[in-house]
Amino acid sequence: MRKDLHAKPFDEGTLKKLEIFELYTREWLPTFLMSGYETICIFDFFAGTGYDKAHKPGSPIRILTEIKKQIGNIFKSKTKLYLIFNEFDKEKYALLKESCDNYVNSDPELLRAHSMQLLNYKVVNKDFAELFQKEITKIKQYPSLVFLDQNGVKFISDEYFLPLVNSHCTDFLYFVSSSYIKRFGNTEEFKHSISIDLKQLENKPTTWIHRNILDELRKRIPKGNKTRLYPFSIKKGCNVYGIIFGASHPRAVDKFLSTAWKENTINGEANFDIDDDKNNGHPDLFGYVKLTKIMQFQAKLRKKILSKELISNKDVYKYTLEHGHIPAHAVDELKKMKKDGLINFGKSPLINYLQVYQKKNIINYTINADN
Repeated sequence: MRKDLHAKPFDEGTLKKLEIFELYTREWLPTFLMSGYETICIFDFFAGTGYDKAHKPGSPIRILTEIKKQIGNIFKSKTKLYLIFNEFDKEKYALLKESCDNYVNSDPELLRAHSMQLLNYKVVNKDFAELFQKEITKIKQYPSLVFLDQNGVKFISDEYFLPLVNSHCTDFLYFVSSSYIKRFGNTEEFKHSISIDLKQLENKPTTWIHRNILDELRKRIPKGNKTRLYPFSIKKGCNVYGIIFGASHPRAVDKFLSTAWKENTINGEANFDIDDDKNNGHPDLFGYVKLTKIMQFQAKLRKKILSKELISNKDVYKYTLEHGHIPAHAVDELKKMKKDGLINFGKSPLINYLQVYQKKNIINYTINADN
């Protein structure tokens, strides 16, 4: 039986999950509102009731709150927002519709945007499979943010995962529970959705389970497809929930990683110390230093630059994102390399989206002859 996530107030883990989605929505909205698109879309396919029992906002209200903050940009750009909030349970659907309608109707600016058809939102009571097939055309046609907050893994099967991966401008966030995987991993329904070797997981920490799911999902991305997947794990008691983020555009990846690393400056991958990094980075009694995640990345980056595998700011920027790090980690290492006399560049290594993709200001780093 599916657990009712709305039968009691949101716990700490659920609130963290909602906070991450809210923060990413905050990054996503202004980017596409001011990029010249006629229409952008947000789909919350498992929206819940709007609020929990303690009246803390769920994802639909958080989305509307972020839209309210961008109302000036909406009127300025004339970009149309198309929103779908779906809840299959009829009683919860009624509460969801009431919550969303009350929120919009209580704000004059949102009402004005709605009357001008700049804010088009629908609260629906549909089966996800049916609704997804209906809305996938819009997802493929317009820049879209897709939120799949569901129990289990049924909806990461290829019939849903691949259309999202193959959409040219779609960011999506899945939520998966590790306890569900351990309980149902050997069932036919689970195996139809995703193949996980449970025996292989027995000797690994439960906290790593979403990394393994990610590895399986990455194998299913078609060759040549630019979509990249990134995890963020949330510990809740003895259970772990995983956010799986997917996007093909480097700017979207940059913004998600920025959100994730703000949540945890140690690893950018969980709301806890998933690799015990707090004990790394310092010499032990024998002088051995076990590197932190950031230190490991910077050591590999230094090696690739010195071997001339990465020669430009564009190379380094792409490498940084692909390995789940933010540009600041690469910038710090290149500045150290310059200070150590290993490489030369101008005032800045120019490792950011603005310089690489918008201004197309590509520079090659000079390796000093002695190295």
